[in-house]
Amino acid sequence: MESIIGLIESRLPEMSKGHKAIATYILSDYDKAAYMTAAKLGEETGVSESTVVRFTMELGFEGYPHFQNALKEELKSKLTSVQRLNYTERFSDDATAIRDIMRSDMENLKDTIAELDEAQMSEAVKQILSARKIYIMGLRSSSPLSSFMHFYMTLLFDDVIHIHSNSTNEVFEQIMPITSDDVMIGISFPRYSQRTINSMEYAKKRGARTIVITDKDNTAITEYADIKLFAKSSMASFVDSLAAPLSLINALLVTLGMHRREHIINSFEALETLWSQYRVYEVGRDRDITDIMEEQP
Repeated sequence: MESIIGLIESRLPEMSKGHKAIATYILSDYDKAAYMTAAKLGEETGVSESTVVRFTMELGFEGYPHFQNALKEELKSKLTSVQRLNYTERFSDDATAIRDIMRSDMENLKDTIAELDEAQMSEAVKQILSARKIYIMGLRSSSPLSSFMHFYMTLLFDDVIHIHSNSTNEVFEQIMPITSDDVMIGISFPRYSQRTINSMEYAKKRGARTIVITDKDNTAITEYADIKLFAKSSMASFVDSLAAPLSLINALLVTLGMHRREHIINSFEALETLWSQYRVYEVGRDRDITDIMEEQP
């Protein structure tokens, strides 16, 4: 599929004077243009807001919002860290930055819920429950997500392997034994980790069932996925937005827990004994896990 930048470049020679001004600005400062309103883009290029809207429609988009969202999605996997850092320049003060970032996270959560594929979630649960071993991988900014998932998966299952090395050799040493009886869960968001993509490809070739947690379809990592779980991660700065991905993983863990109730109780009862023996937590501040589980419907 042709990129938006490529589409603009191919159409540039046949454009009108006003549309060429818009196209030229986008091609030179696409990282800024993606976050401008139609009125602001028109002001910067010396044309009217309606001309900007017509420009996007002639490119095949339904309107400016459709074009802007598509451009943002395309940029996520292409922008350097420095370019993403420049996004913070649009915040007038600290309070504005805080509100805008939190609103952006809320929108990501709403979009993720609205577009959630429940059939894919159910299939992911089924495949994980039937797996001999469960491999979990998420590198760089996705590393906290894989660590969170691994921590709770070890309470649910006996054989969970967390692939978290930054060394390519060590990564493949860890996944080398994977078989068709296993499940590989790959977590990656823009900019996508090549090591995670390569590992998913290897797992797929070995016959393992592959589950990917990412932001959208038709990317290098979804090419090797049997099951695709999507969570919005539209970023507003150099910091990746992981609120929606973490919520999706949380929902998956809780759903798995519904099928592994007895195992969880046994795991926590054993851990509570160890925690009490070695004074891991302050006495009297924690609720008993059996009480918590009994409250669940």
